[in-house]
Amino acid sequence: MNTNLLGDEQPPKKRRWLRWLLEALIILAIIFGVRTWQQRGMLDGEAPDFERTTLSGDLIHLDNYRGKPVLLHFWANWCPMCELEQGSISSIAKDWKVITVAFQSGGTEEVQRYMERENITEWVTIVDEDGALSRQYGIKGVPTNYVLDEEGVIRFREVGLSSGWGLRLRLWIADWLV
Repeated sequence: MNTNLLGDEQPPKKRRWLRWLLEALIILAIIFGVRTWQQRGMLDGEAPDFERTTLSGDLIHLDNYRGKPVLLHFWANWCPMCELEQGSISSIAKDWKVITVAFQSGGTEEVQRYMERENITEWVTIVDEDGALSRQYGIKGVPTNYVLDEEGVIRFREVGLSSGWGLRLRLWIADWLV
């Protein structure tokens, strides 16, 4: 005879763990699916070289950055998620090679004023006023990050907010892979 009149019997622990596992797998599948969808149209393989002038007036070639992993960071001055990443990108730029690209952020003077206002001094920044570089890299939204290995091959690509430790881990893996 059942003496539990309220009917609040607990499911067996094994069934509860299986349910949690199934729910976790479903969540991971959704995250993986969204990430895959966001990355459609983005470059893969060897990163194309470019020659651009930075905000500081230096002429740079992406090929000159070979030999160590590079973080190629596309951002915009109107993007709240990009603002959240600024501290991480500045910190990473002290230890790794980082090139940032101002996407749809106005002209050189406007981007320069923004960076001075935000006290961003460590970045090597290219202003992509005409959007040509962003189109070349398949940028559809910001922030977008590409991690290139020492040979210029794209090892990781990501659209959306990235953690500083996650970007550092990707750079370390790219350094270790080659």
